[in-house]
Amino acid sequence: MLTDVLIVGAGPVGSVLALELARHDVASVVVERSAAPPLFPKMDYLNGRTMELLRRLGLAERVRDRCVDPTLSGNFVWTTGPADPPISVWYGPSPAEKAARSRAVNDGSAPLESHQRIPGNVLEETLRDAVRAHPLVDLREGLTCTGIDGDVALVADGTGAGHAIRARFLVGCDGAGSAVRRAIGVGMPVAAPTTQRCSIYFRSADPRLRTHGRAFVTSTTTGVTLVSRDERDLWTASFQVDTEASEVDDPVGVLRDKLGFGLEVGEVLSVSGWQGALAVADRYRAGPVFLAGDAAHRYYPFGGHGANTGVADAVDLGWKLAARLHGWGGESLLDSYEAERRPVAVFNREMCANLLEVARRFGGLAAAGASRAQLAGFLEEESGQIANTGIHFGHRYARSPVVAHEDGPEPAWRMHEIVPTTWPGGRAPSVRLADGTALFDRLGPAFTLVDFSGAGEVAAKEAVRHGVPVTYLPVDDPAARAVWERDLVLVRPDQHVAWRGDTAPDDWLGIVDLVSGREPR
Repeated sequence: MLTDVLIVGAGPVGSVLALELARHDVASVVVERSAAPPLFPKMDYLNGRTMELLRRLGLAERVRDRCVDPTLSGNFVWTTGPADPPISVWYGPSPAEKAARSRAVNDGSAPLESHQRIPGNVLEETLRDAVRAHPLVDLREGLTCTGIDGDVALVADGTGAGHAIRARFLVGCDGAGSAVRRAIGVGMPVAAPTTQRCSIYFRSADPRLRTHGRAFVTSTTTGVTLVSRDERDLWTASFQVDTEASEVDDPVGVLRDKLGFGLEVGEVLSVSGWQGALAVADRYRAGPVFLAGDAAHRYYPFGGHGANTGVADAVDLGWKLAARLHGWGGESLLDSYEAERRPVAVFNREMCANLLEVARRFGGLAAAGASRAQLAGFLEEESGQIANTGIHFGHRYARSPVVAHEDGPEPAWRMHEIVPTTWPGGRAPSVRLADGTALFDRLGPAFTLVDFSGAGEVAAKEAVRHGVPVTYLPVDDPAARAVWERDLVLVRPDQHVAWRGDTAPDDWLGIVDLVSGREPR
C-alpha cells in the first residue's frame, strides 16, 4: 500500500503527530506493535507548553478530564525515611493555583494553559482513542516494524506474516530502542554513564508512605524515588541496581530494605527493568525518514522532559510535513526540523542532568555523613530546579533556516519565568484580548499575520496569492500590541514567531519564501 506519512509507534508522540497531520488535512497510517497502551505509567507530567499545543488540537480538556486532581500541589520531598521529618520540601504549585495566577495577569508572562499531572498510560490511552476515532488516521495495532528499505517499511503481525508499506515520509516514534533509528543507521551517543534501574508499579494504602503529608515525588537518601501516581493508592518506586534490573529476584524486598520499613503492598501491578541514559540522536533525518520523541532523545524521568519534548517534536514536524505534502512548503522546511528541535533536546538533556545530579549528590552527601542542616542548605540552593517555566516555554529557534532572524541583542532568557517577547524564533506571548478571548485561540491553522495597525491585509493577501496559506488577523487592542512589540507579527502553526515588523518590507514575498522553506522565485 502507499500512504503520505507512515508513523511507527502510537505512543503520545506518534499519536500527536498523526493528529497534527490530520489538523492540516493530511492522512497517515500509524503502526503500533501493542494492542493496548502499556500498564506501566512511564511519565506523569505535562507541562503548560504541551497543554497549549494539545489545546490547538482540541485535546486539552479531554486530557484534563482524566488527570490527577488539579487542586493538589506537586511537592518534591527529600527524606531519610518516614521515621524522621523531611530534610527539605520543594513546593510545586497545583495546576489550579497556576491557572489562577495566569488569570491575574495579562502581560504575556503567563501561559495560556497550566501544567497537568496524568499517568502516562492514561495519557496514551486518551490520545490513542482520539487517533482511533479520527477519519484521517489509519491506526493498525499489533504490527511491528521489522525494517526499512528506502521509502518502504516492512511490518509484521504477531504470527510473523509481513507486508510492505510505502510512504512518502516515514517517522519513527518507536521509543528509545527505535527500530527505525537503527534501520537508518543513526547513532545516539550517551552523554554520561548509563545506569540500570528497577521500577515497581504497585498499589498500597500503607499510611507510612504519607507520614509527613502528601508528596508528588519523594526522594530518599538510600536512592529510592517514590511517585504518587493518582494521589490515592497507586505508586511507582524506582531505584538503581548493580545488575540487569530484570534479574532482581525480590524487588519489593529490596524496596523495603531501602525504605527502612516493611512496606505493605496490596498488589504489584508490574516490575520493569530499564537502562537510564542521557542521549540525543546524531541526526533527526535520513532522506524521507525522520525521528521524533524517545527515538531521537532519551532522558531520565526527572524534570518532565521526555514526553513534553516529544510532543513539541511532533507538532513541529507535523505542520512541516503537511506543508510539504500540500505543495506550499519547501525542502528546507523539512531540514529545519532537526535545526530547531535537536538543540532543544540537547538543552533539555543538560537540564535533566542538573536535577539528576542533585539526587545523586543528596544520597552521596548523606552517606558521607553530611548533617541534616548541610543537606537542607544544599537542597535549598537547588530548589529552583522545579521552577523551570523558562525551560519549557523559552525555546528560541536561533539556528532555524526558516525564521527571519533579527540583528541586535536578544531579549533575556530566564529559567524560572516566561519572558514575553515576539523575538523571531520564540513562542509568541499569550494574551487575552479586550473581549476576553485568548489571542492564541484566534490563530489560523497555518501561518497567521497578526495585525495591530490595520495595514497588513494587503501583505496577507499577497502571501496567499503567492501560494502560502496565511490567515489575516486584525487586532485592535493597545494592551496586546504593547506585549507583542510590533504592528505586524507572522506566527507559525506552532505559535512560534516567524517574522515581525511595523510594516511589510519591500521583499515581503522573500520573507514568505524564507519562512515556508521555499527557494526564492
